[in-house]
Amino acid sequence: MAGLRVDETRCIGCARCVRACAHGGIKVEHRLAHPTDACVFCGACIDACPVDAISIERDEAAADLSVYRDIWVFAQVDKGGAVLPVAFELLGRARALAAQRACAVVALLPQGPNGTGAPERELIACGADRVLTVHDARMVPLDAEMCAGWICGLAQQLKPEIILYGATAFGRELAPMVAVRLETGLTADCTRLEIDEATGLLQQTRPAFGGNLMATIECPARRPQMATVRPGVFAGDACACPVTVSDDAVKDKIVTCPLDASARPRVRVLATEPAQQGASIAQAKRLVVVGRGIGSKKHLPLMQRIARALDAELGCTRPLVEAGWLEYPHQVGQTGVSVAPELLVSIGVSGAIQHLAGISGAKTIIAINEDAQAPIFGIAHYQVVGDAIEIVNNLVRELESAAPRL
Repeated sequence: MAGLRVDETRCIGCARCVRACAHGGIKVEHRLAHPTDACVFCGACIDACPVDAISIERDEAAADLSVYRDIWVFAQVDKGGAVLPVAFELLGRARALAAQRACAVVALLPQGPNGTGAPERELIACGADRVLTVHDARMVPLDAEMCAGWICGLAQQLKPEIILYGATAFGRELAPMVAVRLETGLTADCTRLEIDEATGLLQQTRPAFGGNLMATIECPARRPQMATVRPGVFAGDACACPVTVSDDAVKDKIVTCPLDASARPRVRVLATEPAQQGASIAQAKRLVVVGRGIGSKKHLPLMQRIARALDAELGCTRPLVEAGWLEYPHQVGQTGVSVAPELLVSIGVSGAIQHLAGISGAKTIIAINEDAQAPIFGIAHYQVVGDAIEIVNNLVRELESAAPRL
């Protein structure tokens, strides 16, 4: 069985492994190291051991990985049966990855019994080579356990190389269920997905250690490789084409895969409560994002004025939410909302790594900051160095005086 192993004949009880472990995964008792249940098999203790007494024993791969092929995208639908935008964002990224792997892109579409066929045509128009779907009353409302059983059955039969999910509330519930059943890895909240040219592995990049660094994760010994991605991260890759594909053109690309007749949901929905009304800043085409560089909460009305003048929504960084200046729905970044507007005006934002990860999909970024070395300038298309309040006051006067002439 796989696990951390300590050679008792070599271990000298120096405890260097304990100091090297950030997870409490190893301890020393009676001058001998012992792994604990907290071990995550990171290997830090192995590198720290001066006598090579520690090793990791891994299980052999259960199957020939060369038989796995194609990239699958889970296409979640809303209550009205429409595919969520994040599915199209993932399809766009999957097409680029599939070009490198010379494989097909497959959409997974669970639906109720009264599907119209429009979602299938839309997915194919936006990059899916095939759509695997099911029309079943047990999929209304979407049940994570039922979906996981359906996906796992297909995956065991067809052996996909990669499966991507949107990091919605449902996607975050579904993906771990599939990963556990298929005994494979899962990387959550990815901000980048790339193919390693040398190995062909999916490189899954996400913030780690509280957003202080970006970790690139691979799954070399298990398949499928799986990741969740927040809505808005790959918005630039999303399909914007209209649905023009005819029924005749897609009939051979749609495969109905029935759900197991014996499957039954264990959860019954008795009632639902609507979420708080109001559009999310994730869908904003224009966005003004403010940070601690604006100096004080008293300057928020000025920021709201420039947002109105630009017909934009107002967002902020995490410290402003923690200080109580704005509510959490306004928070932009990997710990808040990932956004991809056409225009993003960043005011007084230094650019912490998790914030930059959350705005990487923006098409045009204008950054205003008095620190010429601020990290935000590294990704901004236009940089303005100077006092944020003075610059914004001048911009507001110009925009509001020009408004009647526009």
